[in-house]
Amino acid sequence: MQGQQQGELTPTGIAQIEELAVSLSDIHFDAIVSSDLKRAFDSSKILASHFQLPIETTTLLRERDWGDFTGRHIPDLHGLPMPDNAETMYDLLHRAETFLDWTSTHFTDKTILAVGHGIIDKAIQAVFYHKMTREIPKMKNAEYRILKLEERIMLKG
Repeated sequence: MQGQQQGELTPTGIAQIEELAVSLSDIHFDAIVSSDLKRAFDSSKILASHFQLPIETTTLLRERDWGDFTGRHIPDLHGLPMPDNAETMYDLLHRAETFLDWTSTHFTDKTILAVGHGIIDKAIQAVFYHKMTREIPKMKNAEYRILKLEERIMLKG
């Protein structure tokens, strides 16, 4: 449960991001937005050098905060209740919606490359598509998905 620990990219992770940069080379990006956690920011630096773009960081793209579970191994947590200091699913989804709202106002008519983490990425897609997070397929390392904000259905009251 790495959560919001900084972490380091492995040589495999670096190679995956370099391959991703090549596979995205036909897409024009106007901006790169990254989690401020080191492992995502280092990925963003590789992508930024390929696309010649600056990086804007945000805590909105951080991985889920697991509280007291952070740093522990998932098999060791089986059957244990979620700690009170872990980020709730409600808070995670709210953060995802805040990210989508922020990008739609700060990057109007722009194509952004957002670099986040697995669970926040699922939450963003769940909010975007109005689905449950369990309905969103898990993303592999250095996998990308395209979300078109102009197609987002706004359900605000």
